Amino acid sequence: MFFFITCQKPEPVEQPKDTRTTADQPREPVAVSPSGVGGVLRGQVVFEGQPPAPAKLLVVKDAAICGKIDHVDERLRVGKNGGIKNAVVYLADAPGGKSLAELGSEFILDQRVCAYQPHVLIAPVNAPIQILNNDGILHNIHTFSAKNPPLNLAQPAFKKKMEIAFGIPEAIPVKCDVHGWMGAWIFVVDHPYYAATDDEGRFVLTDIPPGTYTVHCWQEILGEQTAEVTIGAGETMHGFSYSSKP
Repeated sequence: MFFFITCQKPEPVEQPKDTRTTADQPREPVAVSPSGVGGVLRGQVVFEGQPPAPAKLLVVKDAAICGKIDHVDERLRVGKNGGIKNAVVYLADAPGGKSLAELGSEFILDQRVCAYQPHVLIAPVNAPIQILNNDGILHNIHTFSAKNPPLNLAQPAFKKKMEIAFGIPEAIPVKCDVHGWMGAWIFVVDHPYYAATDDEGRFVLTDIPPGTYTVHCWQEILGEQTAEVTIGAGETMHGFSYSSKP
């Protein structure tokens, strides 16, 4: 059984749909399911046709540090075979299954050579997020959140690490006001069924209790698409898409 997620032509930037059960309140963490009971949702997000070449970004400040690498627009990166990097795939309705701890124990947004790494960070509600400054120059982190209090924090050279957290699930754009080309997203989530695609557009969601779900594919330039999938116990669902000629 297969489903297809294909991001096609550009649409206005769209925030992921709010799927919380109570307004402005995160869900309770879901319980861990026994190993091997859940299903696996696996797939790829691809661009149809000829993808645009990533635009080169102009470094206009701190060139001795920031100019060590060529900077390109990270908002739409298409790899080999049309795979789209940094799309976010998630289940709309959080099932019981595994704990938020499955997302990891460390959440880091690094400012390195005047670029955010990673471009998309998925972090649980209330989890400490480390903001690193490895450049030895002034940065600042400016979050444009709608549901959480926005932050605008200077991070001078001597402050190598800061820590922030968000209590309400949402997708938060991040900018550096000092270096205007720097941008990223922090996805604050209240269940663990989220994944960011890799360099080839691949994703995997594991330990999903059997059932029928709506899966969302979000991309900051191309917008959001949905597909309905049915997961069986121990069953792997492969999501395929294919490129077409322009």
